[in-house]
Amino acid sequence: MTIVLGLIILSFLVFFHELGHFFAAKLCGVKVEAFSIFMGPVLLHKKIGGVDWRLSLLPIGGYCKMKGEQDFGKAVEEGMAYIPGEKDSLYGTHPLKRALIGFAGPFFNLIFVYAACVAIAMLGCVYYTRSATIKIPDDPSFASPAREAGIKSGDTITKIAGVRINDFSDIFEQVALRGDEDLEVEVLRPTEGGGQETLVFTVHTLLNKKEGNGILGVMAAGEVIEKEEKPLWLLPALVRGAAETKKILFQTLKSIGVLFKGVDVTNAVSGPARISSMLGESAKEGFAAGLKTGAVVLLQFMSLISVSLFIMNLLPIPILDGGLILFALIEAAAKRQIPPKIQYKVQIAGFGVIMALFLLGLGGDVKYFLSKAGVLK
Repeated sequence: MTIVLGLIILSFLVFFHELGHFFAAKLCGVKVEAFSIFMGPVLLHKKIGGVDWRLSLLPIGGYCKMKGEQDFGKAVEEGMAYIPGEKDSLYGTHPLKRALIGFAGPFFNLIFVYAACVAIAMLGCVYYTRSATIKIPDDPSFASPAREAGIKSGDTITKIAGVRINDFSDIFEQVALRGDEDLEVEVLRPTEGGGQETLVFTVHTLLNKKEGNGILGVMAAGEVIEKEEKPLWLLPALVRGAAETKKILFQTLKSIGVLFKGVDVTNAVSGPARISSMLGESAKEGFAAGLKTGAVVLLQFMSLISVSLFIMNLLPIPILDGGLILFALIEAAAKRQIPPKIQYKVQIAGFGVIMALFLLGLGGDVKYFLSKAGVLK
């Protein structure tokens, strides 16, 4: 049931993405023939304003069908030197307009992230963490770059890489995406006279190649504390939302970079089944703790997925929006169409890349569910 719930939530993000294509197509004078929530056989449909609005059977996304999308395939099949298209069709419009239509889908995913961050700021939330005072086990088998650098149990971490640390969750956030890197760590250390001294250490973090996170090698020493992010009014929430969107975007880009450090990609890369499962579980557990908590948890998770959709769809790979944008920009610069056969061959290569990523995600999903079931350890 959690997977079905997760699929519905994920489908909403895809729906919002397709809505971007819809509005951009309308703005650019390209006719939208059909817009479907979900995929597969059509359950219900109604034509409004020239658009066939549909509700389909399978809760796996949706689509925005524009006039002339099939013109490319027809040109390839008939060996044509160019893609014909009427003025109100996808391939008949100006290439820069086509690029805008392609960009609008991912852009709407980013708009959703911003809207979600604003909503979270206006809702406020309560979370539980520990103080930034740390301890390091004496056991030499416990890998601790912090201990090797000279940090001791009882130290309170105040800054990492120049970023102010308020509690232990901040430590995790700053270290998680900085595996196998030198970090400047500032601490407050109690002195014999009852005061405190500020010390700065350079710590070379370890990289957990199974999970992809950085390791500082410290544990929380303090008691669990409750912290509250108070609700903000609209204007400060709009400012906070922009800052949080930027933060999520850059953290996601950095996490993609971590994949090239030799981590176990089958464990680090999630496929649709695992994403749906985690989305469903987060929604279920969050709302069990309360309506506001559930809404915040769900919006946070949906933001992470949505920003990933933004980045992934902008990759310059044919069959993705990024490929459509790339071809359109080349066409605009060259002032001539790229021959359909060349586009087709490049799309086949792009399809191979997408299939490889899909199989990688699928393999990770199988591994995740088998581990969860206790079959794999």
